[in-house]
This record gives sequence, structure tokens and C-alpha cells, in this order.
Amino acid sequence: MRLSRRSAPFDSDLFIYELKIDGFRALAHLQNGSGELISRNGNVFRGFADLADWLANHIKVETAVLDGEIACVNDAGRPTFRDLLFRQRQSIFVAFDLLYLNGKDLRTLPLLERKAMLKKVIRRKRSRLLYLDHVESDGVLLFEQIVAMDLEGMVCKRKDSPYKATEKPSPYWIKIKNRAYSQAEGRAELFEREPARR
Repeated sequence: MRLSRRSAPFDSDLFIYELKIDGFRALAHLQNGSGELISRNGNVFRGFADLADWLANHIKVETAVLDGEIACVNDAGRPTFRDLLFRQRQSIFVAFDLLYLNGKDLRTLPLLERKAMLKKVIRRKRSRLLYLDHVESDGVLLFEQIVAMDLEGMVCKRKDSPYKATEKPSPYWIKIKNRAYSQAEGRAELFEREPARR
């Protein structure tokens, strides 16, 4: 599910609002104790095979596909993209959606139902797996806090939205970036130095 863009935050009872995690978007494919993390382009993240294995061994399901973000967080719990890119800390998976579970396709269910099922699958806090919670209605207030805390931005999602994987950005999932985000500075140069092992 690709994100459309908007420049300014908004309030709506039809939407939920999530923190945009600064990392690599990935689908976690889990099956009978083995796992893979797949990029938006359909490639396996081979550099994060240990994280995929950890997820497969700690999420007790026969099969599942979770949508989320591979990230690194510092001691204060803030995502740090440089640490992720250069593998300077242990990576984690921040899950925000559940597409398949034990052979059932959940993509036609409303988003809030899928997130409730995801929360049950994750159950309690685990060291390398986090559930991405959300705020309802108060998008403007959340965005103000995101800017004040120097975080990347937020994603606004329709509560009733099904999950549709298309090439075009979805009008139901909207990202709003913090234009003053300090970690965005010099991002292009970081990718030039990126290790050749994703």
C-alpha cells in the first residue's frame, strides 16, 4: 500500500494517525518458523536475515504477513536512520498492519480490525518487535508534537480502509513529513556511503 502526500496535517474522525518511522518499509513473511523481510520493490532484505529469523521464531503463527518498518532506535527510543543504514545497532521491526494470518487473507477487512488482530499476534512487548499504536481524530496536535520532538512525520490512514497493493499512491494512506526534520539533512550523501549489503 503506497502512501500519497500532503503538506499540512488535518483532523478527522475518519482517520487514525501514526508516527512515521524512519527506516526501511518491509513486509515480514512468516511461515512455520522461517521468515523473510521483503522490500517495496519485492526484493529480500538479505542484510536483515537475522531479524527475519528472530521474528519467525518469536511470533507464534503458522503463517503471517505483517507490514511495517525495519528500524534502529537509540537509547531514548528514537529512530536513527544512520545507525540502521550502517548497521551500528541491532535492528527492530515496527509492525503497523497484518495482511495474512494462518492462511486467511485479511486485506479486505477495515484497517482498525486488522490492527486489533495484529496487536493480539504481537501480544506483549518484545525486544525486536514493536506494535505501532495510533491516535484518533487529533492529527494536528500529534503533528505539532512530532515537529517539537524532531521526528520524521506522520501517516494518516482511513479507519475503514482495506489494504490494496497498487502502483499508485493510495488516497486512504497519507504521509505528512516534518520539513524541519534534522535527520533528513545529508540523506543523499549517506546512501552514497551505504554498505553494499541490504
